[in-house]
Amino acid sequence: MSILLPTGMNSAAFDRALGDFRRAIGDPWVLSGEEDRQTYIDPYAMGDGLDHDCSAILAPGSVEEVQAIIRIANQHKTPLWPVSRGKNLGYGAASPKEKGDLILDLSRMNRILDVNEKQASCLIEPGVGYFDLFRYLRERNLPLWMSVPGNSWGSVIGNALDRGIGYTPYGDHCETLCGLEVVLPDGSLLRTGMGAMMGAKGWQSYKYGYGPGWDQMFMQSNLGVVVKAGMWLQPEPEMTAKITLALPRFDDAAWALDILCDLRRRDIIQHNIVFGSPVRAASTMSQRADWYTGPGALPDGVSQQMMAKLGLGWWNAKISLFGDEGSVMAQVALIRRLFEPRLGGPLQFEIWKRGDPLEKSATGIPTTMGLQSVNWYGGRGGHLSFAPVLPQDGDMALAYAKKIKAYYEEVGQDYYASFTIGRRHINNVSLILYNRDEPEAVTRVDKLYRHLLKEAAASGFGEYRGHISYMDEVAATYDFADGALARLNGRVKAALDPNNILAPGRNGITGRAHGGDRP
Repeated sequence: MSILLPTGMNSAAFDRALGDFRRAIGDPWVLSGEEDRQTYIDPYAMGDGLDHDCSAILAPGSVEEVQAIIRIANQHKTPLWPVSRGKNLGYGAASPKEKGDLILDLSRMNRILDVNEKQASCLIEPGVGYFDLFRYLRERNLPLWMSVPGNSWGSVIGNALDRGIGYTPYGDHCETLCGLEVVLPDGSLLRTGMGAMMGAKGWQSYKYGYGPGWDQMFMQSNLGVVVKAGMWLQPEPEMTAKITLALPRFDDAAWALDILCDLRRRDIIQHNIVFGSPVRAASTMSQRADWYTGPGALPDGVSQQMMAKLGLGWWNAKISLFGDEGSVMAQVALIRRLFEPRLGGPLQFEIWKRGDPLEKSATGIPTTMGLQSVNWYGGRGGHLSFAPVLPQDGDMALAYAKKIKAYYEEVGQDYYASFTIGRRHINNVSLILYNRDEPEAVTRVDKLYRHLLKEAAASGFGEYRGHISYMDEVAATYDFADGALARLNGRVKAALDPNNILAPGRNGITGRAHGGDRP
């Protein structure tokens, strides 16, 4: 590793900028040494990760320091890459899209500013992680539950802003945000919703305020730095019931998806439902070499052995039910009527009642167990996710899954897939596991991802979230009216951030002077 400068800067200009940053936030919080920079390289990068290396890291401790950093960055034209905690694993972690950008690390801003038990809401800073909030609620014995993603290492706000999900009734995390405080690209401060009123009492109670609602403008964008956010929490229910359905055949996906999607649309099941392939479950508790050491993709016969030994189906669907005892037990009875005749036996639900140990419940308990999957191939493991959005149609989803499974096998990649069922959509999550120390694996992963993106777009399915190495390619698939959405994003970016300071190129968004707009 050597000294790296932001694009267009010489060393003297960069030193002047770093000096100004040090005076604004303190010398210990401006990190430019080689060892510091190495700690921010994506731990799952395909290869050495240096194509997304940063030039320095800035770690403010307050809103005022964020404002000062952004004003200085405008003065010196130093691009910033904001991260909440830098744990967006599988999408690039803390690394910037464009090599040489300075990372704006908000993890020191980790205060839980308010939790309102009666209103079931909280106000937090971006450095607050899932374990932090969970511990806060449990230590105070508050009857409030939270939703967590499959890997709960990251920022509560950061995950919501990137439209991450969990698996409780509050699992659409961006939908639970209510009231943002944002530093704009010129360093000025904004509050959305009711927070636009001084002394507002309902900032975390009503999202929209008066006039246009701007919250979505700051999700998956580079139009501001969110420094506070309100979030709704789930009041503790009287009862939960949970079960994992093991569906024995690959083709069971069609009928099972149609049933589960109908239950989700009618809010009988109130959460994002996930069911996944055998490798999805096995990769968190074993390695590939425990099952197969031969060439090519994992044979179906080995998957069958895996299923038999671990008690898995070809698809394994996790379902949870929440509410009062009467409604939960009625929903249990309905699911039994729908699935027991097809699966050929009685279903056993795990029931939790208020007062039982929380671990038995269907609440969101933070975990990093899912990270075990990156060790599947051994070596320095990594993962990359491709998750296009499909309509809720079981036959369509099954046909697409067959096509994708065949291509995984063609290139020699083990098929790791799951379907995530939302209110009106399905995400077909194709996870790509690899050993980043194997050049052949890295080449295969890149080829596979690009094929998946092309195949999905040709089928009319759009990716909802992008890795830093593929953001431009994902954005280009949203091509209606010759890319009208990209041009709109470019015009807004150019108006708010004429110096292209905040996260240049994030999700394909760049300003007019940088190619984001055309006459």
